[in-house]
Amino acid sequence: MRLFWKLFCSMVIITALACSLGGFILIDGQFRTGLDARAETMMTENALLRRTFLRELQFAGGADQASAVRLAEETCAQAEQRGIFFRLVGSHGQILAGSRLPAESGLAQSLGEGRHGWELLRSRERSYLHASSPMVLEDCVVYLENWCGADDLFAAREEQYHVFFYLQMGLILASALAALAVSAWISRPLGRLSAAARQMAAGELSQRVEVRGSDEISRLSRDFNQMSDQLERQVQELTATACRQRDFLNSFAHETKTPLTSIIGYAELMLSHPDQPELVLESASCVFREGRRLENISGRLMDLIVLDQAALSTRRADMAAFLERAADVMWPALKQQRIRFSVRAEPGTAEIEPDLMESVCLNLLDNARKAVEEEGTICLEGIRAGEEYCIRVTDNGRGIPPEELPRITEPFYMVDKSRSRACGSAGLGLAVCQRIVALHGGRMEFESTPGRGTRASVWLKGAEDA
Repeated sequence: MRLFWKLFCSMVIITALACSLGGFILIDGQFRTGLDARAETMMTENALLRRTFLRELQFAGGADQASAVRLAEETCAQAEQRGIFFRLVGSHGQILAGSRLPAESGLAQSLGEGRHGWELLRSRERSYLHASSPMVLEDCVVYLENWCGADDLFAAREEQYHVFFYLQMGLILASALAALAVSAWISRPLGRLSAAARQMAAGELSQRVEVRGSDEISRLSRDFNQMSDQLERQVQELTATACRQRDFLNSFAHETKTPLTSIIGYAELMLSHPDQPELVLESASCVFREGRRLENISGRLMDLIVLDQAALSTRRADMAAFLERAADVMWPALKQQRIRFSVRAEPGTAEIEPDLMESVCLNLLDNARKAVEEEGTICLEGIRAGEEYCIRVTDNGRGIPPEELPRITEPFYMVDKSRSRACGSAGLGLAVCQRIVALHGGRMEFESTPGRGTRASVWLKGAEDA
């Protein structure tokens, strides 16, 4: 059963039960109140009759049973004319004088000797209230009993039941209409949630639901929207990852296919023209160059695989001396290109794996070398900044367009592919550097302005004074 109908039926049933129970209790309570009031009147009338009889007997000069019976017979007819019905009953239940009770009763005997009370008598057609009290005479104890009809009380109760029945039907109809509106109001947000969930299942991940109020359904709507946001982000990330992987595979295939094609072509050229030494020498040089490029690609890929699986073992190193050693390795190549190269390193130590971190520095310096023209400038700096040590490489080369910066650490991604291939680059250097720095718990940052140069920074944690 749908929630709408569950809410509707529950509200109607609860309303009907509450009204029925409340109406029954109210009507029955009112009936019992009227019955008790009528009984109290009967008991008061009985007490007045008893006192009147005793007073009359005292005035007559005899208060025995015979005098009481005679007085009762004399006053019975007059009393009935005024609507008062009574009788005298002996201690064994025999009727001594007075009117005849419409229904048989043994109230005096059931109450016990010397006690008074009342009861409700019902015959086939009528109902009566019957009261009894003892009257002590000189020679015995008799019981004075009086009664009156109670049909009006029962008739009033039946009438109230009928009126309440029709009133209850109206209340149930009104509550059904109200329950219909409330159920629709409560279930409408759930319907929107269900529709949004179906649309998301169909691929519309941008679906959101409107949040109104602060009740449980509103909180559920907010949670649904948060889940949708998270799901959309994750799907976008997975899509971007899939795109990057596809680009990686395409780039890998292209980067390996190009040198292989060149190697095969130059090898065929050498085989077909063995009598041309210059052509053979030039072809062998090209085969060698493309072979070294393949070796570079395979080496970088192996670095990435090994770095993903290796456990890093670090030690504290003097960063100034470390940077001087890295600069010494690059100095001959930079001097050959007449590039002005400077090193400025502040004292300090950091936890590093020297060989891997040297590879990072050499990659950054080599990228700077490829970016600058002859007589350009490259600066290698070491900067102590609080608990971090920064290795920074700055050049005044071609720079990198802003839209390219976020992707330069992706495997096989090259800003200038033709120039990079000419320089023997495979587009894997910065990807390896990024992984090495991440293993050290650090981060890499790049700032670049096209035509003015690039600044690459490596931030390492745990810096201390040298």
